[in-house]
Amino acid sequence: MGSKRRNQNSVLKRIGRRILGMFLIIGIPTAAFVLTFHLKNVTVVGTTRYTSQEITDMIIKEIPDKNALLLYLKYRYFTSPKIPFIEKVDIEMVDTHSVIVNVYEKRVTGCVEYLGEYLYFDKDGIVVESSSKHFMDIPQIKGLKFNKIILNEKLEVQKKELFDTILNLTQQIEKFELDVSTITFHSNYEVTLDCNKHKIMLGKRTTYNEVLAELKNILDKTEGMELTIDMRDYEEDTKAIFAKPLKSTD
Repeated sequence: MGSKRRNQNSVLKRIGRRILGMFLIIGIPTAAFVLTFHLKNVTVVGTTRYTSQEITDMIIKEIPDKNALLLYLKYRYFTSPKIPFIEKVDIEMVDTHSVIVNVYEKRVTGCVEYLGEYLYFDKDGIVVESSSKHFMDIPQIKGLKFNKIILNEKLEVQKKELFDTILNLTQQIEKFELDVSTITFHSNYEVTLDCNKHKIMLGKRTTYNEVLAELKNILDKTEGMELTIDMRDYEEDTKAIFAKPLKSTD
């Protein structure tokens, strides 16, 4: 009986030594690795559509993501976070406890509403994102009918010429940094803008470069006003512009 107990004790000791050995070989280096690269500081750069905390929460989802080195390696070599309106995310290691997250947003120039969703397109007319939310800093196009709208494909409208007009408008709006919320096409394809509490009537044109450049100058002088600005007859040589209070009943 005593011999059997000694054998059991001997087996338990061998198992204990093996567990201790495994801990010394694996556990201590693992603990040292975790402590050495424990992520403490995350700096987010380049985001305008999300807060820094929202970006952080979207890239740090699992326990290994709280390790600075593993987080860096994960997004450097193995995967890329799928975040709406974000083209890509680069992560730089500053030190063993700190990383910088560089966010590169998709360039969006306008959007259209279709079947309850807002479809956002870039300067080339490619639909790059869809969302149930309308971002107010991106002009919404109204008054058009669409043949089809497919993500990652070019926007198609009922007339090819209108597509070029939309791109010209959105590109010039971005160029002159105009705060345009909506671009409305009327039945005869004349254009009206809602901009800075003003209603701007631009008429029907081949391009809108000159008239929007002049509009930029006008808006710089009308801060605090609410006007209906009629630029339908504006030409470079005549500069015919009419304005009246937006709520006028005349």
